Amino acid sequence: MKRFMVICKMELRLFIRDFFGFFFTLVFPTLMLLLFGGIYGNTPIYSGADITIMDISVPAYSVMIIGVTGLMSLPLTLSVCKEKKIYKRLDATPVGKKSIISAQILVNLVMTLIGISILIIVGKILYHIQIKGTFLAISVSVLFSIVAMFSMGFLFTAIGRDLKSTNLLCYFFYFIMLFLSGATMPDMLFPDTMKKIANLLPMTYAVDLMQGIFAGDSLSLHGMELFILGALTIICITIGTILYGKKDWT
Repeated sequence: MKRFMVICKMELRLFIRDFFGFFFTLVFPTLMLLLFGGIYGNTPIYSGADITIMDISVPAYSVMIIGVTGLMSLPLTLSVCKEKKIYKRLDATPVGKKSIISAQILVNLVMTLIGISILIIVGKILYHIQIKGTFLAISVSVLFSIVAMFSMGFLFTAIGRDLKSTNLLCYFFYFIMLFLSGATMPDMLFPDTMKKIANLLPMTYAVDLMQGIFAGDSLSLHGMELFILGALTIICITIGTILYGKKDWT
């Protein structure tokens, strides 16, 4: 355990030194909240509604954070280590590659939760956002969203032949889902064609789940979202594991 904690500290330093991961996990979502908060403030999502734009923005930006770590930071870290044969060399030492990979996953998970916590705290202090969901329901929705996005990143790493191809996959799918899933702007503003495209994107269901649970919905009302995210996780992990087993990348 002591050895594993040392590895985690090392991976945490590497995460903080990576400007992209650090900025877009801990800083950028809060800046987005401040920007749109300055524009809309506590304006209701529609006339007479008791839910404001900031109330639905915080859970949506939380999914943005999950997307950064799950689809960008973690898979690109895995891809770099894979391409440079770092895992193969570590596998010949007492440390082993499993400890390094576990530490990388744990650090990205912790930083994701910190980023979401900062977002919620800022939203509470500045815009008095309403969080009507129970702690258990919110925890489940966050967990399902994280596992689904992380599993997609794992699959992209397994599919990509090298760092460039993995980069391409991650950037392509992340930015498509970022702008069309409702993670950056409410999907109620989308035209019908964009809504149809959004319904094909996994991140859309994470956003819908998080917004619904934060608004006080029970988990039973979001069975479809939970099923899709759960099925996505199983499919991505299964296919990714098979691909990793067939190629000498680690």
